Amino acid sequence: MTTLTIVANIIAKAPKRELVKAELLKLIRATRAEAGCINYDLHQDNDNPNHFMFYENWQSRALWRTHMESEHVGAYAQATKDCVEQFSLNEMTAID
Repeated sequence: MTTLTIVANIIAKAPKRELVKAELLKLIRATRAEAGCINYDLHQDNDNPNHFMFYENWQSRALWRTHMESEHVGAYAQATKDCVEQFSLNEMTAID
């Protein structure tokens, strides 16, 4: 089974940075308890405090998809509607 790595970049609108950060932090405990979650680590850019990045590893894409459809991810999306300037997500596989 190949591990799926996710790199998710979230750039908050400046006036909403603390709200977005608080909502992102709420995701950590519930997500780390999910089946298939190997790690789920939140980072904040040292030069641009509006930029957050999740580095995640999952046992499978199917388990990651279950996470994406979870109640806590839905609650995050509702709470941060119109607060995020940019979002990008990369599904990756280690090659070494």
